[in-house]
Amino acid sequence: MSDRDRRRADAVYEALLQRQGERWVQPRVERTRRVLELLDDPQRTYRVVHVTGTNGKTSTSRMIESLVRAHGLRTGLFTSPHLERFTERIMIDGEPIEDAAIADAWDEIVPFVDIVDAELEAADDAPLTFFELLTVLAFVAFADAPIDVLVLEVGMGGAWDSTNTADGDVAVFAPIDLDHADRLGDTIAEIATVKAGIIKDGAAVVSARQVPAAEAVLRAAADARGASIAFEGADFALAQQRLAVGGQQITVRGLAATYEDEYLPLYGAHQGFNAALAIAAVESLVGGGAQPIAGDVLADGLGGVTSPGRLQLVGAAPTVLVDAAHNPHGARALVSALRESFDFDEWGVVLGVLSDKDAAGIVDAIAPVAAHVFATSPDSDRAEDADAIADLAEAHDLRVSVHRDLAEAADAARAWAAASDRRAVVIAGSVVLAGEALTLSAAEDWKAGWSE
Repeated sequence: MSDRDRRRADAVYEALLQRQGERWVQPRVERTRRVLELLDDPQRTYRVVHVTGTNGKTSTSRMIESLVRAHGLRTGLFTSPHLERFTERIMIDGEPIEDAAIADAWDEIVPFVDIVDAELEAADDAPLTFFELLTVLAFVAFADAPIDVLVLEVGMGGAWDSTNTADGDVAVFAPIDLDHADRLGDTIAEIATVKAGIIKDGAAVVSARQVPAAEAVLRAAADARGASIAFEGADFALAQQRLAVGGQQITVRGLAATYEDEYLPLYGAHQGFNAALAIAAVESLVGGGAQPIAGDVLADGLGGVTSPGRLQLVGAAPTVLVDAAHNPHGARALVSALRESFDFDEWGVVLGVLSDKDAAGIVDAIAPVAAHVFATSPDSDRAEDADAIADLAEAHDLRVSVHRDLAEAADAARAWAAASDRRAVVIAGSVVLAGEALTLSAAEDWKAGWSE
């Protein structure tokens, strides 16, 4: 990677940041579609696995990509948000896209972006947004690679998300819960209706176990589209899981076969369920749900899975984990994983949340395992005030301290944990905070252990 290419790629990100931000969304998928039409629809040059849901969709997407790649196919993976650098969002064969490739793709789309922006202005509509443009950029980069299969994570919702300009051969639904209620609806049924918009005519649909209201919506949508649908529990299942060094051993009853004692190098019961969903998705893609995944392919695909910022071990002596849990559902999964997968008496929780998230719900979920909350703020203009987080924690009669930034909070938490070998630290509450923690832990080499 040359300095020139890195500067070109960084310039692309700066240009994206000049646009309406990632959180600024309108139900207007046709704007993205217009740019793609001018570019001859690059998203139609490869097969697509489209992934939505409220929690677990990034981890599930990464598992699907690894399993598809283990079949010898060239893969693309589009996820959001990024933890440290935006090229993480556009992965080719398991690696972030090269700087030169992203810069070249940008040069390719700019003339057409200008045309559509002019059309939008003439119609008194807002110009293309950060996420709309990022989606177009990714689709072009994947076509240029070229790839065989794209694993495509929805940005928000489904029906009107800019990723829905691609037609998924397989539509994958991680668990659906309340989130982004201001955009997606106040009930799970309403949210499920928006997410069900990714189901295309004749597609294969696979879903995690859902609450009855969401399941009914997904079944109706699949039926209307002539799509097959398979649910975790009824049609495939996580049959067994047990702790193993560095992760877990799982047995999965898939659509086409049962896979015994497969190693998954991730912590947390929820990751076992994500793996079962990923296996069913890949069975649907590669063999129409009727062809088992070969044993060596499955072992290679699952064994190579990583999920950065999801129960990721970043420090030793004391143990420090990073988890991007940013809503109550994710926080509950984190708490279950801490109890099931680790043997510590006390957890220090470094907690920083964005203001548009359910901070109270996150604190409620984390309170049962938190011996000390180190309240802080992510480095974002959307960050919730650390004092507000502290107030929520104090309402649970938790021991709390307030810190101006992650560096200070992590320092205090690691010092606290180092005082006893029965203590450990988890940093959670925001994807932004998780990204900061990964950068800071590497820079300070937390795996070398605590020193005064």
